[in-house]
Amino acid sequence: MATDVTQREALTQLGASTAEAVARVLEMFVPDGVERGEVTVIPETLDPFANLPVGGIAASVRYVDGVTGGNVFIMPHTCARTLATAMGAEGDEGPLNELEMSAIGEASNQMLASAAAAISVVIGQEIEISPPDVRILDGRTDAVDVWGRAPFACSTSFTIAGEPCRLVQLVPSAFVVRMARAIDELTMEQSAIGDFPGAQSSSRDDSEGALPLDQTLNQINLRFWAELGRTQLPIGEALELPVGAVLDLDRTADSPVDLFVNGLCFGYGHLLVTEDGEWAIEVQSLSKPSVRRPSLVGGAGLADPTDTMKGNI
Repeated sequence: MATDVTQREALTQLGASTAEAVARVLEMFVPDGVERGEVTVIPETLDPFANLPVGGIAASVRYVDGVTGGNVFIMPHTCARTLATAMGAEGDEGPLNELEMSAIGEASNQMLASAAAAISVVIGQEIEISPPDVRILDGRTDAVDVWGRAPFACSTSFTIAGEPCRLVQLVPSAFVVRMARAIDELTMEQSAIGDFPGAQSSSRDDSEGALPLDQTLNQINLRFWAELGRTQLPIGEALELPVGAVLDLDRTADSPVDLFVNGLCFGYGHLLVTEDGEWAIEVQSLSKPSVRRPSLVGGAGLADPTDTMKGNI
């Protein structure tokens, strides 16, 4: 017999699954420096964005498939700098520079994409999200104007390198309904197993309706591409380029190419041609993911796989 799952139980499970996915990505960048706190369901009468850290950073994505809501990760300035530095983007004291903001944006992209994937798993529906928006918070930030409203909200606390952060989820009604249904179905399956003689009793996590994420997160698709080289052009020259023009890049033909995953440079390799005549990449070295410094002139800084040569490992 199905259990009567409350909205609070559904929101708590949804928040826990999402926060777990975010924590796993954060631990890639700050090993042993991430702690996840409890999920708090925020009453409708309270503001989920109360006490925003002035000067801090908010990274957010919106759901774009016919539902209202999204995920917002909020961190103080010092934590944002710690995250950027861990990803290889260093800056001086004071405001975050362009490279640091870029690094935070790439980390947020991976965090919030993983969060959306986790939600997809637990509600059984693919979730589409917008590109991440990263902004510096100030006293004039209007949460409703920036992130909108949703029928439900929950918040999960995090500590990154000793600094308090939080993940705020604006949850559509449809997600709560599907989450409650998923918990009911899981409970029914566990009850059926328990009816058989010799059946093992459920673990504490199973009895609470927790859905394992290990195998699912391992199946998340990431953007991979290889960058052959860069150059810089004044915008006037770029607009007047004729068909057949040849541009010199900053590397020779036999130089290694940079390998990127979701905007982070993680290694180097050489181009190969397979027996089928297709391009491939032979990985020759791996390193800690880092952000390539953006070009200051022209369009040499490539941030999308459609702007670069894709590779296969």
